[in-house]
Amino acid sequence: MFQSKVILKVTGKNIERFIQKLYKHKIEILKLSYPNYKTVIITIYEKDLKTVMDIKTIYEINPIGTAGIIKIKRKIKKSRLLLIALFIGFGILYFLSNVIFKIEIVHTNKELRALLTRELEERGIHELSIKKNFKQLEQIKQDITEKNRDKIEWLSIEAIGTKYVVRVEMRKLEKIEQPNAKRNVVAKKNAILKLVEASKGEIIKNTNDYVKTGDVVISGDLKLNEEIKNTVSAEGKIYGEVWYKVTVSYPFAYQETTLTGKEQTAYTLKLLNHDIQFYPWNQFHTKKAKKTKLLSHPFLPITFYKEKQQETIEIDEINTEDEAISKAENLAKKKMESQLTDKEKIISAKNLKVEVKKSKIELEVFFTVLEDITSYQEIVEEKIESE
Repeated sequence: MFQSKVILKVTGKNIERFIQKLYKHKIEILKLSYPNYKTVIITIYEKDLKTVMDIKTIYEINPIGTAGIIKIKRKIKKSRLLLIALFIGFGILYFLSNVIFKIEIVHTNKELRALLTRELEERGIHELSIKKNFKQLEQIKQDITEKNRDKIEWLSIEAIGTKYVVRVEMRKLEKIEQPNAKRNVVAKKNAILKLVEASKGEIIKNTNDYVKTGDVVISGDLKLNEEIKNTVSAEGKIYGEVWYKVTVSYPFAYQETTLTGKEQTAYTLKLLNHDIQFYPWNQFHTKKAKKTKLLSHPFLPITFYKEKQQETIEIDEINTEDEAISKAENLAKKKMESQLTDKEKIISAKNLKVEVKKSKIELEVFFTVLEDITSYQEIVEEKIESE
């Protein structure tokens, strides 16, 4: 199929006799046509050209074209400068499309932006850095959030063209109260009350009531006939139905290499371009290896190495649109669950928007969550001054 071919124009009397000669010498005619009774156009393999020229006798034979590999080679040679320029151009375009030129941190707090800038730079995310793959970004987000749990409630890193957009929600720390301070139990955020557990104080809100941030749910003021008889430090837990929108993306295809945790020391002999492992006999199917040269020959291509090997798993995943959406849904759920405690849970989830892009699915999910919304508010008693 890919052999070089030549196209010949053969002219002479009794052209059929010449064709018979070719068949007699077992020359394969790939294509044949008769422009007129004295001329034939034939296509043969280039390797048979010498034989044809040897037996042409009175016939006039002129090569008029090529086909197969020889034609491709000639076209490549003729267009080599253009091809080189295109190759370099595509290479530059591919490189530039995988370089991050800007990092945008979306938050008004200057100190938090500075913190995130440092954390991202430590993990190789900065201007003019190479784009990280999907799994690397997820790991970086998790690492930064875990390290700064006292400051960061939620973090996302999204690649948009040649920039990263970093969105963050700051964790609100509870105000440290004075010992024996009298207080109310209040809602930490807007929610619909689902469960109120009070061990001290008076419950003043009902199940399924809508509460706003700061609304008192368990009061430290103990009343009788609308008159305050005593003020205590209210204690209890309140759980409410809270709503979140979570945006995630999931690629149609990605490759990943992960470590299994298994390690071993091995001894290998490199002969030319082949590695032969002598010990241990059980080899890792895929691995990362750090080599230390033990022996080598000054003239022969032989080297003996000691290797520190770590077993790896190669993941090569290709997803259909439905599979990518399903995995994006699972990712969004895990992302939501990572923010919840043992007693908190997801009540329901609904896809709000599914956007199919060239290489990934972008999904926005609306979650209804049963969440601990307990917070506290100090009761400031009014002082009555005597005249």
